[in-house]
Amino acid sequence: MATFLLEVGTEELPADFIDEALEQWRSRIPQSLRDHYLNPEGVEFYGTPRRLAALVRGLPQRQPDQEEEIKGPPAQAAFKDGKPTKAAVGFAQKQGVDLASLEIRATEKGDFVFARRTVIGQPVAEILTQLVPGWITGLEGRRFMRWADGDLKFPRPIRWLVTLLDSEILPVSLVNGAQSCVSDRQSWGHRVLHPEPIQITHAEAYVRLLDNAAVLVDVEKRQTLIQQQIQEAAEQIGGVAVINPELLREVTNLVEFPTSVIGKFDAEFLELPPAVITTEMESHQRYFPVLAQADLTELLPYFITISNGDPEKAAIIATGNERVIRARLSDGKFFFDADRTHPLESYLPRLETVTFQADLGSVRAKVDRICQVAKQITTQLNVSDDKDIQRAALLCKADLVTQMVGEFPELQGVMGEKYARTSGESEAVATAIVEHYLPKGAGDKLPTTLPGQIVGLADRLDTLVSIFGLGMVPTGSSDPFALRRAATAIVNIIWAADLPLNLDQLIEQITADFAQNFAAVMKPSLEELRQQLQDFFWQRIRTLLQEDRRVDYDLVNAVLGENDQEYIERALKDLLDVRDRALFLQTIRNDRSLETIYETVNRSSRLATQGTLDTHSLDPTPLVRPALFQQPSEQAFYDALVQLVPQTQTAQAARNYRTLVNALAEIAPTVSNFFDGPQSVLVMDSDPDVRQNRLNLLGLLRNHARVLADFGAIVKSS
Repeated sequence: MATFLLEVGTEELPADFIDEALEQWRSRIPQSLRDHYLNPEGVEFYGTPRRLAALVRGLPQRQPDQEEEIKGPPAQAAFKDGKPTKAAVGFAQKQGVDLASLEIRATEKGDFVFARRTVIGQPVAEILTQLVPGWITGLEGRRFMRWADGDLKFPRPIRWLVTLLDSEILPVSLVNGAQSCVSDRQSWGHRVLHPEPIQITHAEAYVRLLDNAAVLVDVEKRQTLIQQQIQEAAEQIGGVAVINPELLREVTNLVEFPTSVIGKFDAEFLELPPAVITTEMESHQRYFPVLAQADLTELLPYFITISNGDPEKAAIIATGNERVIRARLSDGKFFFDADRTHPLESYLPRLETVTFQADLGSVRAKVDRICQVAKQITTQLNVSDDKDIQRAALLCKADLVTQMVGEFPELQGVMGEKYARTSGESEAVATAIVEHYLPKGAGDKLPTTLPGQIVGLADRLDTLVSIFGLGMVPTGSSDPFALRRAATAIVNIIWAADLPLNLDQLIEQITADFAQNFAAVMKPSLEELRQQLQDFFWQRIRTLLQEDRRVDYDLVNAVLGENDQEYIERALKDLLDVRDRALFLQTIRNDRSLETIYETVNRSSRLATQGTLDTHSLDPTPLVRPALFQQPSEQAFYDALVQLVPQTQTAQAARNYRTLVNALAEIAPTVSNFFDGPQSVLVMDSDPDVRQNRLNLLGLLRNHARVLADFGAIVKSS
């Protein structure tokens, strides 16, 4: 068995491309080999800023021979009177088989001639030589470039290429205009610590030889080493490092031989908000901050950086980085001090100069809309004193035009909170300003205060209605205004805070206001806009419930329906109810009480679709005619439905669905007798009036069950 090495050497690659490229290779290279009947024992992938590599172990020296079956002409055309025609002779010659070996087989389209032949496997060296260029040029990503005078695109210029099958060089070349990159066994070590070329003698020696040249090619091992170095460095200065996973991954892909370096800054800068210091360190300098203790936010005047240089020059490297961070923090202190010379409210007029969206006006205009939507939310929630909420809504975007946020946009909200406090705003207002941006991403914490929740909802609802109103609906992966994330956040905030909001009513109010104020630029009709938003939120609710591992997929379908407008509107009118019904269905599935009503309700629901009864009526009195009853089982069914009405209405009003399930369980034997007992009836009677009367009985039972869920969507438990 052989080992194959592919290394693509480049100028320093963008850090994010390394992971992207290796992930693509992880799926494409093994599949490409399988497509050519090659099944290696394993494939390993490596990457550093200057190289991408794949090591394929356990390859055979050649492909296994393959038996092929080729379909030829119809039997009638290939043979006449039992003798082969020119069609048969030509087919056999083309396939390189004896005429006598042709077989006639029956197919769906009649009898056809088939030939079987053995395809001799190619040497693996030839196959790899053909495949490798496609593996390289097939990579996709952002910021691809051309260089020299060729058309070859890659994130950075390709400088060398290693292709070894064990110790044999495979002849692979990448043509780029007048230049070509021809494969060899020569690689390169670390730019500083080992600037000389390396001769890769054997594919299996690759990792060891690169390690000797101060290049750690294994991404995961390099990351583990970096994390360990950071933690040890923090312990040396009596602190605990803040290791942001995304920053750790980025730094891992910025170095080939990592060395931790401890730097220090003036303690006076600790007067700055910790968020300013950590943002400067992480986002701008790729430093790791150091805390006094893991469970506190108190920073120490140190930072840890990962160097790709000479470890013996660590002191010089530290000095250079200290000079940079001192300048950056000095700027931050200047911005912080300058911003605080004015109250936060004084920045509101400047928001007129910041455009939210060309057709929607300034951020200041958006703030006014946020205040209006916040008022509508507080009205629904019967909040008696909304002074803090309105104040937070007014000031929530004011920090966007401060010098600090202008320099560090990721601090929006964070600085608003700080400046609100120094301006004498209440604690509730200050907290709401920072919380209204939460959650910022998947897994992020949610706002915990009512003002923060309401302002956050108002901001996102305004954005959704406004952008949808312009006809800019997200399509595919294109979502420049992060509308999916906004809608998901709205649902999560409502669920987490148990806010009894009627989202459907809010959509109706906000869209009406939008139509009045932006009629000139509004693309869909008012009704279309509302329907689009309803569907959009319904999809988000469905996704969130499906991602909740506590709820089975079919139970999600049961509470939301499938393009069921009644269920869509019901979910939006009461998000808490749709969540609770899904969880309750899971509960009764787990305790098996669902089984007591499933068969009866499901059978009734299926048959009820043959009738004309609507899906919301509950009272049998005006819909069922007892005079048409032919069996006592029909009267018993009717009487049970009459008694069920108040129980269902009580359960619905109190959202006590256990009461409804118990009531349905009580009626189940009566319905079973209607179907299968000694007094059973044929539902689909030949008399249309009798048939509809019986279907109405079943439809009413279905409707009572629909108060909880669409039982037709529930899959029977095994």
